[in-house]
Amino acid sequence: MEILNESIIVIVGAGIAGLSTSLALHRVGLKSLVLESSSSLRTTGFALATWTNAWRALDALGVGNALRQNSLQFSRFEVFSVKSGQLCADLSLNPNQKPEDYDSRCLRRSLMIEAIAKELPQGTIRLSSKVVSIQQSGPYKLLHLFDGCIIKCKVVIGADGINSVVAKWMGVEKPVDAKRSAIRGYVEFPEGSDFGAKFRLHLGGGVRLGILPCDHNSLYWFCTFTPADVHYALVDQDPMKMKQFVLDKAAKRFKEATDIIERTSPENISGARLSFRSPWNVLFGDIVKGNVCLVGDALHAMTPDIGEGGCSALEDSVVLARCLGEALSKAGGGEDCVVRSIEKGLRKYAKERRWRVFDLITTSYVVGMVQERNGNVITVLRDYWLAKRTIRTMLKRAQFDCGKLITKLN
Repeated sequence: MEILNESIIVIVGAGIAGLSTSLALHRVGLKSLVLESSSSLRTTGFALATWTNAWRALDALGVGNALRQNSLQFSRFEVFSVKSGQLCADLSLNPNQKPEDYDSRCLRRSLMIEAIAKELPQGTIRLSSKVVSIQQSGPYKLLHLFDGCIIKCKVVIGADGINSVVAKWMGVEKPVDAKRSAIRGYVEFPEGSDFGAKFRLHLGGGVRLGILPCDHNSLYWFCTFTPADVHYALVDQDPMKMKQFVLDKAAKRFKEATDIIERTSPENISGARLSFRSPWNVLFGDIVKGNVCLVGDALHAMTPDIGEGGCSALEDSVVLARCLGEALSKAGGGEDCVVRSIEKGLRKYAKERRWRVFDLITTSYVVGMVQERNGNVITVLRDYWLAKRTIRTMLKRAQFDCGKLITKLN
């Protein structure tokens, strides 16, 4: 068997989790190779909410300030009832607070991917490199690629999403079908949008419609729902049918929302089923196996109800790089010492992340159930009490601080 390439740390997947982990490792002086199965960087998904915890991580990575120039900070959260049309919660925030205290925005995914990739050393990302199998070879792992190439490495980091090849090799259970779906859209206003710096939610009737400004010229929107409750399934992925569904179920009472959905081009609308990693699987399962670990959706796929999927992936990257950097900085000479230090660093990473991601997965599931569920009792509770409470729950989870990157190996 011929081994064509060798690398100490290999990251499988060049999404947000994979690229941010590579950059975090680079900041602490560790070189990595990122393998991406696609022929180009994945910038699908339109946009994502980035809460205070995400910006703390982006600052630790050294790209926060540049990305803030291309986004709009939220100063207000509004929640409306789809059934009655009334305003259920109006939470004003202080945009003059320091970023470390409050910083919530919606950022175009392509901007984040490009900003992080730009900071990586040349040659870090290898495109069209699909991992098909993983083989043990003493203290090393051999990654077999689709093109026949074999890469030998001391550390494997799975950042390859919800259907992770690395997670499967580790024996992690498959994600759970949430029995819900999401439709997402992105719309531009070349002449400028007057939507303002607010996050608006329309809740009830079995759906959740959210509208967020990315900047002064573009908006991102999403609609999550339970197909069994509203009798709609994403079968043919027809964007015009998806648009009409959102208009009929959530936007028809609100002229501003209707105008935004109507204006969205078909090519900027997508739909998908929702899945999540069992929180018990994360809490009690093997999320680290020797010199192999997981980050991002590969570790903690969750429903999008508190907007923490991408944010927690950024947290992962900083915590993992710090744990590995600190462990390797204290490693003695010899191959065995390095191997033990790597495993020690990964175990520390798992210990730090287990309860945090368990909390995020479970909180997201519960918030989604409360905000979306149909029924007279839950509607009254949500309209008069739970609407504001769920928003405060989101903001509370976003106050997490993943820490800094201060270790620099020689």
